[in-house]
Amino acid sequence: MSAATARVLDPARAGRAMVGVLAIMLFLTLLAAAAGIAAGRGAAALGARLSGRATVQFTDADPTARATAAARALATLRSSPAVTRARAVPRAELAALVAPWLGSAADDPDLPMPELIDLELAPGDAALATARAVLARAAPGAVIDSHGAAVAPLARLLRLASVLAAAVGSLMVAASAAVVVLAARAGLEAHRATIAVMHGLGATDTQVAGLFQRRVARDAAAAAVVASAAAAVTAALLVGPLAAGSGALGDTVALGAEGWGVLAMLPLVFVGFAALVARRTVTHALARTL
Repeated sequence: MSAATARVLDPARAGRAMVGVLAIMLFLTLLAAAAGIAAGRGAAALGARLSGRATVQFTDADPTARATAAARALATLRSSPAVTRARAVPRAELAALVAPWLGSAADDPDLPMPELIDLELAPGDAALATARAVLARAAPGAVIDSHGAAVAPLARLLRLASVLAAAVGSLMVAASAAVVVLAARAGLEAHRATIAVMHGLGATDTQVAGLFQRRVARDAAAAAVVASAAAAVTAALLVGPLAAGSGALGDTVALGAEGWGVLAMLPLVFVGFAALVARRTVTHALARTL
């Protein structure tokens, strides 16, 4: 197939509109993928960090009885195999927690505050139930709160956001495939006479499909460059400040090496996918026509 014939089916201006549409589609796909990866990592990190943490509260009105119950429970919990670490929370930490609401009154020694014990539980689903049973014998009036249960709604929301992001990305891919199919069919219709002449000169359907595949691959590659640059700028503007503003959970917002690797591969996969869709569309259309 000569270069002149290739240029007949591959005009320079014909792909500009498709490049713009594909760039928008890929940009949205990259954003959806980034959001899905970040949400999934956030849900996993919350589960890993907090599923094995719990807090024991002692709220007896009598300070002496409250302190005695806390000391007894602390010693019992430390001896339990279900607990890997038990720590009494100092009053200074409690004062720091309530300071945003109480101000300087949080440091008042006469301010009643509960006794708290911070727990790290052993791995396994039965650890929390065992700790509850141990605590019920040592200090029946104490209350144990699981951190994992407290953040379970947030973890579910993050997982749902990840699923929705995957769905949006899939819709963008389907829409991109539709754009490629429409462009390939329009090209076939526009160059029907030229293709007939090529067939008369001995060109095969595979050779004609290869020309269209090359054109679509070129346009998709140009779209991938534009979309990747826009996505990189967006990530630089959003991901860093968002992670920094998330405090202790900042590393869960970041995409991580694997997440960035997936995003880096998406434009390449996108180009190959667009070229494959164009080739199959043209081959199928020619087979039906002839």
